[in-house]
Amino acid sequence: MIRKFLVTVVLLFVFIGFGKGQTDGLDIHIPEYLVRSRIEKLDLKTPVSLTYNEHVQAYIDVYTLKRPDHLAGIIARSEMYFPLFEEYLDKYDLPLELKYLAVIESALEPRAKSSSGAYGLWQFLFQASRMFDLEVNSYVDERADPVKATDAACRYLKYLHANFNDWLLAIAAYNGGIGAVKEAIAKSGGERDYWKLRPYLSDQVRGYVPAFVAVNYVMNHYEGYGIEKQEPVFAYDDLLTTSVIGGISFEQIAVHTDISVEVLRMLNPVYKMDYIPRQSEPVRIVLPENMFDVFHQKNHLFEVEKEPVVNTIPEAGDTSGRAKGFHIVAPGQFFHEIAMMYQCRIEDILVWNGLDNKFLHAGQRLIVWKPTIDDSGWISVSKIEETVDVNYYNADAGDLKTGG
Repeated sequence: MIRKFLVTVVLLFVFIGFGKGQTDGLDIHIPEYLVRSRIEKLDLKTPVSLTYNEHVQAYIDVYTLKRPDHLAGIIARSEMYFPLFEEYLDKYDLPLELKYLAVIESALEPRAKSSSGAYGLWQFLFQASRMFDLEVNSYVDERADPVKATDAACRYLKYLHANFNDWLLAIAAYNGGIGAVKEAIAKSGGERDYWKLRPYLSDQVRGYVPAFVAVNYVMNHYEGYGIEKQEPVFAYDDLLTTSVIGGISFEQIAVHTDISVEVLRMLNPVYKMDYIPRQSEPVRIVLPENMFDVFHQKNHLFEVEKEPVVNTIPEAGDTSGRAKGFHIVAPGQFFHEIAMMYQCRIEDILVWNGLDNKFLHAGQRLIVWKPTIDDSGWISVSKIEETVDVNYYNADAGDLKTGG
């Protein structure tokens, strides 16, 4: 039986589709029975219950058909992070498939930051970092430390499972919190089967488990959708860890070793300002294996810096990292307010608009260059859930049926 779920008309062809779409110019359709069979086989390998339904299919479509380039980038980054995740999941006797949660959380971007302020591969909020002894200060944010944040995520997942004794409920709680899941259980009259409890959860939490199942599937079967595995910048085995004195900038390391600032930044996202602060003991730094010996041959040249090098202020009107837009001046608005709104300076606005004075009038149209926010790391689970109707069309019988 072929099932097609109805979605909001506007987004039907644009966002989710029917399990059929364009990938690199190819018209690809994987039949439902095959997707279901593949997920059933994956389910046999894990204590986490993996179930196929139209909600899971919605996320499969987004990853494979609507955002294949996004998925290809995740697959490449997994070469660096999945071995680390598996090592810590095994250490805590957790299902190895939980590594896929980080795909949903951050798309495996260690500096990913959500609109709520959650940060890092595992998306911890600032207050939660204290609960897991992750240091956050002006120079260091250990939520972005792949090792320490992964250890914290494993401890949290183990704690959540101890509360529910069910992996799907624990996964839902990782996203929405223990309170949200317990409240849903209470509203449902004590229901503890996730798929029956699901209607009592918020859209965001409701979509999290289907997204998790979908990611399990797409990370194992992406090739069938014409998605090619990209060559990773670094794989886990390409890296080595060593120690370095504090009080040294990435710029100084780059000058002496020829390891670029960009590479140091990629491998050491824990340091917020491209600067390793002074501490009482040497601190850990990750390096490419092929540059390990060079680093140790040259580290006697490193000099302690009291503070990070301050970047020069960009020239007025600089548009780097910004996208062009427009702003209509509201009655009573002034330049400082508009500049703060777009995270720029008054001088920038003057240059962008060719103005030589600071006089504004209501209704005036200003060119503004807005900071670009890279949200490519997230698949919006709540947005997809809002568009998935629980009804689906039985193509054989030609009638409308209500799905679970």
